[in-house]
Amino acid sequence: MLSRRTFLVGAAGALLVPWRSAVAAALPAATLSNLESSTFVYISPLQSDGSESRCHGEVWFGWLDGKAVITTSTKTWKARAMTGGLDRARIWVGDYGRWKKLGMAGDAFRKGPHFDARAAKIDDPAVLEGLMQTFNKKYPDEIGKWEPKMRKGFETGERILIGYSPV
Repeated sequence: MLSRRTFLVGAAGALLVPWRSAVAAALPAATLSNLESSTFVYISPLQSDGSESRCHGEVWFGWLDGKAVITTSTKTWKARAMTGGLDRARIWVGDYGRWKKLGMAGDAFRKGPHFDARAAKIDDPAVLEGLMQTFNKKYPDEIGKWEPKMRKGFETGERILIGYSPV
């Protein structure tokens, strides 16, 4: 039997990180671990019939508040699909090489951890700040070239943040 103190301490811990509990229940531990450490995710927007689009490109991302967050040009298929109402996606986690170099036959990413998600545009500059902090840690050799473009694009509306929440 749990003591009152043990119950209260456990309950308080659950209240401190409610999104982790919900995400942990929805995703396997290996997938969560990879989301914390991986350099890439491969994102494929889903068509209205549930089939995957042909776009599976690897992208930089941050795992922030239970979402895989990316920044992308408004002209990319990921952005156009989401703003056009195709807000579901399939996401694979890990580094399986450059998709364009792999070609359609190079689908090693399909064997990795994956989940389905719902995409939503994020307009919060604080999330951009969190994403840039994550990028500076994950991609220290490359971010210096890309960060100014990402920030300026967010300010002008040429780039958007998309958060992919597991479903």
